[in-house]
Amino acid sequence: MVKVLKVGGSILTDKSRSATARPEEIRRVAEEIAAFPKGLVFVHGAGSFGHVPAKMYGLPQRFSFEGLRVTHQSVVRLNDMVVDALSHAGANPMPVHPFSCTLLKEGRIDRLAVEPLKEMISDGLLPVLHGDVAMDTVRKAGIVSGDQLVPYLAEALRADVVAVGSNVDGVIFQGRPLAKITRDDLAVLGSALGESAGVDVTGGMHGKILELLDLADMGIGSVIFNAATVGNISRALQGEAIGTAVVGQA
Repeated sequence: MVKVLKVGGSILTDKSRSATARPEEIRRVAEEIAAFPKGLVFVHGAGSFGHVPAKMYGLPQRFSFEGLRVTHQSVVRLNDMVVDALSHAGANPMPVHPFSCTLLKEGRIDRLAVEPLKEMISDGLLPVLHGDVAMDTVRKAGIVSGDQLVPYLAEALRADVVAVGSNVDGVIFQGRPLAKITRDDLAVLGSALGESAGVDVTGGMHGKILELLDLADMGIGSVIFNAATVGNISRALQGEAIGTAVVGQA
């Protein structure tokens, strides 16, 4: 049994200010995760550590050696903070940087080294991945978001729990969170789906839903929940029905 959890950069960082972490939130998230470390893969968003420099250098539209280096170094700093917090909370985290193990093709993950992750999980380690830059066989380089990593990992590892934590109570429509969402619902929701606050180069809530709907088409459901609410990460990892379930067609 494998669980894939993502917590967005909007929880761990202040996305309106460059490279600004929220240490108390990082610590809280780490403590909740540390209570359920076995069989878990954790992915966190890059937040203001990734989106701000990526936008400044024009990534991924414009290839820039310096942009790649600066953006990668920035997201690694956040990843170090998260890994340290998880270690202090009692987990056995190991950083996994997508730039070193992922290859894109036209902006989509073409290959990702999953075998080392399987070994980590079987040996009781907690792989910690993050939004990052990555090489692209067509475009030279691109952005690999946490929202794209989640479905790829969930499908490759056949995850039984897939939970994506944001700073809202799920997919909000007419002021309230939906209990579930399918691909057919997208036409109705339309422009009501909001974008992320602050700088975001990866598509906001709409992009998140599209990625998870692709996963649902493979037979693996997921949930979008509010990771800013204390205790919700623990509930999500236990498979409780919180937030919005993303499901395939009946």
